[in-house]
Amino acid sequence: MKKLLLALLAITSFGVANAQQYALFGTKTMFDAFENPSQKSFTLDSSRRFSSNFFLPYLGTNAINKGSSGPAIRKLTQTGVFDTRSLPIGTGEVNHFFENSNIYVAAFRLFMSYKYQKEMGLSWQIRSDAHIDYTNETLVIFDSFERFNTDQLYTGILDTKGYEQSYHQFSFTYRENWNKRLAFGLKASILSGILYNKLDVSDSYLYIAPGSDAPLISLKGTYSANFSDFNEVDQKNFFPNFKNPGLSLGFGTNYTTEKGLFLMANIKDLGFIWWRSNTQRNTINQSKIIENIENNQSNTNQQIKDIFLLSGQPKNFLAPTNAKLDVYLSKRYDFYKPALAVSKNLFYKGGDIAFVNTFIVNDLSGSITPLYNLNGVFMVGLQGKYQTPNFELFMGTDNLVATSFQTYGLLKKDATVGRGPNGASFYMGVGIKFGNAVNHPQFADVIPGINDNEGGSFFKNLFSIFKRQ
Repeated sequence: MKKLLLALLAITSFGVANAQQYALFGTKTMFDAFENPSQKSFTLDSSRRFSSNFFLPYLGTNAINKGSSGPAIRKLTQTGVFDTRSLPIGTGEVNHFFENSNIYVAAFRLFMSYKYQKEMGLSWQIRSDAHIDYTNETLVIFDSFERFNTDQLYTGILDTKGYEQSYHQFSFTYRENWNKRLAFGLKASILSGILYNKLDVSDSYLYIAPGSDAPLISLKGTYSANFSDFNEVDQKNFFPNFKNPGLSLGFGTNYTTEKGLFLMANIKDLGFIWWRSNTQRNTINQSKIIENIENNQSNTNQQIKDIFLLSGQPKNFLAPTNAKLDVYLSKRYDFYKPALAVSKNLFYKGGDIAFVNTFIVNDLSGSITPLYNLNGVFMVGLQGKYQTPNFELFMGTDNLVATSFQTYGLLKKDATVGRGPNGASFYMGVGIKFGNAVNHPQFADVIPGINDNEGGSFFKNLFSIFKRQ
């Protein structure tokens, strides 16, 4: 169990929050253009024609743990010690763990045409999402049975629900203006699954007879995964091989009113992964006596895990991606730009409501973002950004308080640092534009899309099929 918890935490430190970094919405950065496909990222008469991250860091990660297990998880993450003695048991409390990450390994974008302001992009991302609801007893049972009283029936103690899914995403994005105020964009992706596991224990109990050192555990539920034991996971799993293929599609639009109000809406990552390589789906309805628990915790842990692992049957299955519906509104008042972002997961729990306050001085900007996560967590984000027409550098966090506590406690190796939901969030990115300048036709002899056979507007041709002939 300790290895599994550390592995989950390692995933969160490696990636970041599809925590969507709302302070980057409406900024014309590469991130903005790839995540919100109707957005443009090139500026006429200023930008160069191509942009890329050149494999430089372009990533974000977010993890939150909420519930009475906080002190134990904080001690594990900040000191490396797994100690559950402080956790209350027998109370029925449920803890919540959330994680999501979004890493742009490579991103390339080009300005295609002056007419319709056409842009096209190619990207390779690694994404991860997790949501786990677990009881205190789920942690305690993998630490020590000494906490459980004999001759007492504990019900619902292992009722755990959650999933983790990670995958590669290779995307093509395209956007264009419909007119001077309205724009459309799409993002089409092929996916390659990395890891998937989903657990749903709906009924469980534990009983230790008086004078016995062999507890009786009963479990009922389902378990699905693309690996039979976490020890099997190695570096090879993280290379794209399309043994677990998938598809996703995103579509977005934005509109600017005559008074300067900017409105944007997107449906993101609407898709699925077909998990079919080394996959198993287990239906569990078993009671088991755990033998030899005295000073033998590792053997006890393995016997519990075997309940899930040894009854598995090979089975392929489809799993949806964490699709989202986003709505964003903003308006700039001189150096201040307020914005409201609302995001809702379509297939999984959760969503965000964020109020972004951005202060702009020349090429520098800073943002403060109070955010309410619909899983019941309030956060405050902070971001700094330096951006010119041909260079962008940004860094920030969606959860300033928890990240500060977590970082300070980790450096000091002190489990007493911090309070409230524990977690961490961090994102950063570097983007560079290069090539010929994207000039207005009256200032240049050669402009992309001028005197070329550009084929007209893609979206006008697409939507014309709905018109009456």
